[in-house]
Amino acid sequence: MKGERKELFLYRLEQADESLESAQILLDNKKYRSSVSRTYYAMFYAVLALLALDKCETSKHSGAMALFDREFVKKGIFDKDFSRWMHEAFDLRQRADYREMFTVSHERAKGVLEHAQTFVAEVKRRIQTPVNHK
Repeated sequence: MKGERKELFLYRLEQADESLESAQILLDNKKYRSSVSRTYYAMFYAVLALLALDKCETSKHSGAMALFDREFVKKGIFDKDFSRWMHEAFDLRQRADYREMFTVSHERAKGVLEHAQTFVAEVKRRIQTPVNHK
C-alpha cells in the first residue's frame, strides 16, 4: 500500500474508533439522538477506510453505501447483515438529525451501537486478512 493511501486508510479507521467512543459516551449520558449519529459515522468511516484500500473515493453517504454493497456485500466478503445495519443506522441518523420531535430509545441506540462495534471490528479483521474481491 502506498504511503498516501495507507495514511488515509489509518486516518479513516481512527475516525471510526473515535466515533464509536463518542457514541458510547453520548449513550451513557442519555443523548440518544447524538449517539445514533456518531454510531452511523463510525460505520461510514470504516467503509471509507475499505474504499481507500481499493482506491475508490466518495464523500457522499449514498455513494459509500452503494460501493460497499456492490464491492463487499454482493461479492460475499461481508454478510448482508452489515449492509442492513449500515442502511438502518443511516436512516435512523437522518430521522434523528432532521425530523422534528423524533426520539430514540436507549434500547434502539444501544442496539445500533452494538451493530456498529461489530461492523468496525469486522472491517479491521478483514483488512488484516485481505480478500481479493476484484
